Amino acid sequence: MKTISSVQNTLLAIFLGAASAFFAPALMGAATPAYAASVAGLPDFTDLVDRVGPAVVNIRTTEKVKPGQGGVPGGDDEEMQEFFRRFFGVPIPPRQQPSPRNRKPGPQQQEEEVPRGVGSGFIISADGYVLTNAHVVDGADDVYVTLTDKREYKAKIIGADKRTDVAMVKIEGNNLPRLTMGDSNKIRVGEWVIAIGSPFGLDNTVTAGIVSAKARDTGDYLPLIQTDVAVNPGNSGGPLINMRGEVIGINSQIYSRSGGYMGISFAVPIDEAMRVSEQLRTSGKVTRGRIGVQIGEVTKDVAESLGLAKAQGALVQRVEPGGPAEKGGLEAGDIILKFNGSAIERSSDLPRLVGNTKPGTRSTVTIWRKGTNRDLALTITEMEPDKVAKKEDKKFKPDQPVNTLGLVVSDLNEAQKKELKLDGGAVVEVAEGAAARAGLRAGDVILRLNNTDVKDSKQFNALVSKLEPKRTAVLLVRRGDSSQFVPVRPNGQ
Repeated sequence: MKTISSVQNTLLAIFLGAASAFFAPALMGAATPAYAASVAGLPDFTDLVDRVGPAVVNIRTTEKVKPGQGGVPGGDDEEMQEFFRRFFGVPIPPRQQPSPRNRKPGPQQQEEEVPRGVGSGFIISADGYVLTNAHVVDGADDVYVTLTDKREYKAKIIGADKRTDVAMVKIEGNNLPRLTMGDSNKIRVGEWVIAIGSPFGLDNTVTAGIVSAKARDTGDYLPLIQTDVAVNPGNSGGPLINMRGEVIGINSQIYSRSGGYMGISFAVPIDEAMRVSEQLRTSGKVTRGRIGVQIGEVTKDVAESLGLAKAQGALVQRVEPGGPAEKGGLEAGDIILKFNGSAIERSSDLPRLVGNTKPGTRSTVTIWRKGTNRDLALTITEMEPDKVAKKEDKKFKPDQPVNTLGLVVSDLNEAQKKELKLDGGAVVEVAEGAAARAGLRAGDVILRLNNTDVKDSKQFNALVSKLEPKRTAVLLVRRGDSSQFVPVRPNGQ
């Protein structure tokens, strides 16, 4: 077995050292540009955090309960599940109840202040206005705001809006640190952002990531910003900040199957939040416009069959009797393409545009009806609580054969026309084959086939007989109080 002597070792080390010194420049010359570029491209958040961190606050809420009620009110009910899911704050463990011998006797027992949750917020004005999430302060009797220098203030709730999950509270102070608002419309997918908040009560925790997507539809009034910034219970209400130190969103939700962070978080765009906060500051509530319609998405099949260039707009499924839409001439089956000149790309665009319009405003909607565009004028009214549609079962007697769509239909009688406020249509008595696969069922009323109004069952069957066998037909169907387009392929094609 060969061995290497100490002298050999020394000579070998000298040789390898010289070789390394000789070849290193060439090797480094090949690798350095890419390596240096990658290092140079990494962001440094230190100065940014130093600058914006003092304006981010911790928010803790309390609730007053009578002795003997237990720990956190509603700890095991559905409200607490919502608390966990949408970051009301850190779950507080049940309080230990005093034993009967330690309880003070007396019929009059004062309420106790117990912890409810922990969240985050940020100061937007030097005189103490603070933005946070509505679910952070919901149900709280008292709200306490703590700054990074440990100053604590008891805050007053100015107002909260559950639809956008935005709330404003006020603390009494002067020359307070504040954040600068950015423009959430100018954010770009892939740009670096940071979140600062109090996850699990850990004050001023900084996490970083990128904008993953914009305008995620998770609610009527929330085109949320999606990021991969790590947020957890307690982060709610904290700011999402770009590399210029501007707030572009309020961290609000996460997508999770476990209750913890899984790589997807959502923030309310700051533009939306500021519009809400201005109304909260001036009146304590948010006033929204409405036109009185129920809407749905326009699918590709529906768009192609009705002659639209692409799937866009909001399909009017139901028009509220006596509402602004009915007074302005809107009908079920219309597709709203524009509102006051702004294009409706998705149905969720419409409630945001209408909701941001002041009640009493005269507005114009551009609709697609039977293959043509037309403009209608509406007067916006103030949003009211949603009305529950009344649905009634109706029985019809078959008197027609099965057509090529798989439908047996009959005529509406005068009583039904009056009840449904219709001039015509055909009632589905049997749905099988292609119609059944499309979701049609007995009791549905067919109002339109493609772009042709249905007057009665005879006319409808005549129209069906002329359909191209391999082309999708679109039916405007009334079910209960709602109408929607249903694509059906003849002969199951």
